[in-house]
Amino acid sequence: MNDLFRKIPKVDDVLRHEQWGHRLAEFPQGPAKDVLRSLLDELRLAIREGAVAEMPSVDEIIAMTARRVAALLSPHLRRVINATGIVIHTNLGRSPLAPCVMDAVASVALNYSNTEYDLKRGTRGDRYEHCLFILRKLTGAEDALVVNNNAAAVLLALNTLADGKEVIISRGELIEIGGSFRIPEVMAKSGARLKEVGTTNRTFIEDYRRAAGDGTGLIMKAHTSNYRIRGFVHEVDSAELEKLGSELGIPFFFDAGSGLLFPFNGGKSFDEPCVADEVKKGVGIVSFSGDKLLGGPQAGVILGRKTLIAAMKQNPLTRALRPDKLTLAALEATLGLYLDTERARSEIPILRMIYQDERVLKRRAGRLAMALAKKEPRCTAKVVKLHSEVGGGTLPDVSLPSYGVALQVDGMSVEDLEMRLRKLDIPIIARIERNRLLLDMRTIREADEHELLARLGSVLADGT
Repeated sequence: MNDLFRKIPKVDDVLRHEQWGHRLAEFPQGPAKDVLRSLLDELRLAIREGAVAEMPSVDEIIAMTARRVAALLSPHLRRVINATGIVIHTNLGRSPLAPCVMDAVASVALNYSNTEYDLKRGTRGDRYEHCLFILRKLTGAEDALVVNNNAAAVLLALNTLADGKEVIISRGELIEIGGSFRIPEVMAKSGARLKEVGTTNRTFIEDYRRAAGDGTGLIMKAHTSNYRIRGFVHEVDSAELEKLGSELGIPFFFDAGSGLLFPFNGGKSFDEPCVADEVKKGVGIVSFSGDKLLGGPQAGVILGRKTLIAAMKQNPLTRALRPDKLTLAALEATLGLYLDTERARSEIPILRMIYQDERVLKRRAGRLAMALAKKEPRCTAKVVKLHSEVGGGTLPDVSLPSYGVALQVDGMSVEDLEMRLRKLDIPIIARIERNRLLLDMRTIREADEHELLARLGSVLADGT
């Protein structure tokens, strides 16, 4: 043990070694030296515990240091290949942006921009104007406001219109979404007081009417975007609630959730509210997410009457919740694609994935399975029929027929295979069902197929 301790190199000796300059010159020296010291401390501990029989050479120590430094300094937020079949995968960043949208973001990111500058007047401008024209065009709304997500939109609406007052909402709409976002808790933070009406499965217009009083600041409806209640049910349509609010002089706010701008599947919206239709009903305020079914960046969009939007703009919270220039650029460019619905379906990634034809998916799966079988004889790759999900807390009743590839490798457990794919330089995120690793073609972009095949091949070749 003493002999091993004496063989531990000094930090200065390692730093003077020619391999140090060769292998670690590209890295900041402060973090590199910290990693080296930590590695030498680990060696000392391992010697004390009898876990080291032979001291690594200085070259080996430098190589280990280089690998650790590279891992330490590599970006933590990075690209992955989504093979799960969940189109709007919250854990994987929800909606990827269209290439033309990224061009718009890059133009603003790499240069100065008129974020809050009026080019016509040569004076300070309003950042919310950039998306206003196109939102009015697409939805018919009087006015619009963009914040950094839909939770922020709900918070701002409640605080502006009902701070210190009651908000009437159906008991069946007290939703919770991922990250423990709960309507009652957001209400409490906004300063509004919850007044629930009806029952979990049945609420009628008279329930709202009886609950309204002098202390009522807002009538609210929340779309249950991530669950459905079926059977003996009844809910009140937003048009009825808007009419009741007008009669009583109480504003009505509809949290539409996912941001569907036009119906799916030849006019069917699968019980998802269409934003433009809600505006046509005369709803006072409607909000929705930008990064779900809309297919844009994370944002919360608020549409409605000028007087209500103006009140929100005057709220000091708006400053804290405002979007940055990159979000505005991405949202405006995404909305621009909706001016031609066919172009939107073909260019917005999540819409293209949702609308992909089963026959195309089957052909792509067959092509991938054949290539994998040729690349690695130990691999069994079979084309299988699957079902994808829209995800992101949207369309919980909708199952998308799909095709994918089921992988099994001789001498490698499915859990080990999944872990190896997850640890690649570009991680491949798959799913496991019935002891098979599944790659769902619906969420694998065609542009990623070459890289997917290359990295799968490297994992299979390195496996033992």
